[in-house]
Amino acid sequence: MSDDSAFDPATPPPSKLTQTKTRWAQDHRLPARRADRPESARLPPGQHRTEDWPVLDLGEQPVVSTADWRLELFGAVDHPVIWDWTAFTGQTQIDDVSDIHCVTSWSRYDNRWSGVSTQDLLAAVAPHDAVRHVLLHSHDGYTTNLTIEDFAAEGVLLAHSWQGKPLSSDHGGPVRLIVPHLYFWKSAKWIRRIEFRENDAPGFWEQRGYHNRGNPWTEERYG
Repeated sequence: MSDDSAFDPATPPPSKLTQTKTRWAQDHRLPARRADRPESARLPPGQHRTEDWPVLDLGEQPVVSTADWRLELFGAVDHPVIWDWTAFTGQTQIDDVSDIHCVTSWSRYDNRWSGVSTQDLLAAVAPHDAVRHVLLHSHDGYTTNLTIEDFAAEGVLLAHSWQGKPLSSDHGGPVRLIVPHLYFWKSAKWIRRIEFRENDAPGFWEQRGYHNRGNPWTEERYG
């Protein structure tokens, strides 16, 4: 592995939004936005539907070209690897449509993604039997954790396209994770490293009071 795999970039200084969201976790409260009445079982409790796709981050939006992009898959696996863009796009590609649900209370329906299924990724690296957790590392220093079961769930993928177009930088391009069955902070933007672990390691928001899993259907917003 390269020397770059030995460390992650530092997160940017806390933005006003980061500070506000941290206070929400400390106070266990929602932002001041009234939830919609669920029109069906499709909308989780406490959520409202939006047609927009709000941009939320730590106050920094890395710009990574596909020429420079690399994805390191490492940890407790039989086949650690670093994929460049050619290798990544040479993997089996899938299309999937899913709804997304942000912990700040908005939901957006019918997002069409293209990318690599995490199930295919797992087949490529062959995690050890003892692996129970995954830690995601991003170009802005962001991290978030998942159980191996949530990472491997149906519909989870590393997406490079949204609605038929390359994923823009402000939404996490060139590649971000999509975990549609959990709150959207688990769908890390600007993915650069995926670490397979036997033990758990809480990520950025989990260390700041957010729930360790984040199931929107049971409102697992805060720990």
